Amino acid sequence: MYKVAVVQFEPILFDTEYNLNTILSYIGQADTDLIVFPELATSGYVFDTVDEVATVAESVPDGRCFIAIIEAAQKYNCSVVYGFVEQVGSTFYNSSVLINPDGTYHVYRKVHLFDREKLFFEPGNKGFFVSEAKHGVRVGMMICFDWQFPEAARSLALQNAQIICHPSNLVLPWCQQAMTTRALENRVFCITANRLGTETNGSTTLHFTGQSQILNTTGEVLCRLSVDKPELSIVEIDPTVADVKDINLRNNLFADRRPNSYIKK
Repeated sequence: MYKVAVVQFEPILFDTEYNLNTILSYIGQADTDLIVFPELATSGYVFDTVDEVATVAESVPDGRCFIAIIEAAQKYNCSVVYGFVEQVGSTFYNSSVLINPDGTYHVYRKVHLFDREKLFFEPGNKGFFVSEAKHGVRVGMMICFDWQFPEAARSLALQNAQIICHPSNLVLPWCQQAMTTRALENRVFCITANRLGTETNGSTTLHFTGQSQILNTTGEVLCRLSVDKPELSIVEIDPTVADVKDINLRNNLFADRRPNSYIKK
């Protein structure tokens, strides 16, 4: 069996020291194979200017938070997924990274930007891809609003993802329910790590919905956290269950696809 963990907490805007220490504390206590944290977990979310974004941005692999978290992943022998502001030259991305205990890492850049994110970030330019986590488990990453687009999860499933890691800062009320469909329609495990709290900056205030969750390949809720409390939950799964796409003796989720029928030219 493979232990997976989901964490929700309330990052403090611009306080990377607090946010990093919180992440490291959860990694240290989790005793898990894979742990998933929220979107922009190191920085907070409600930015007002690009200059503010720059103050909390990091490049990979030389960012301070990245270095500290990769050391923790190695020390505690686990794979870690967390969200951060990535800087590449003068460009900023809303990114997540999978860090493995062997020192390997993979960065995903959010493809579908939500609302005011378009003021500060560029859309991801790497597409959706699958990488190996601890023990060779196949992991794909989405970030928050990517849930709205079925193609995101489907593209990861078609690349043989066993687990979709989904760091989030959710403000809309439908994602947790929609992700049960994403898990079921793709027969993959889904881990949505959402943040908590209300964040205000300038004239913008957002309230985040909590209820982080881990779903199995039929959309069953294996754990769902509270609306308003920082929490860690660990679940044991068998990732190879996601390799089975048979629905019955005559139907297979992918073998029965008819792509030529889906888009009319």
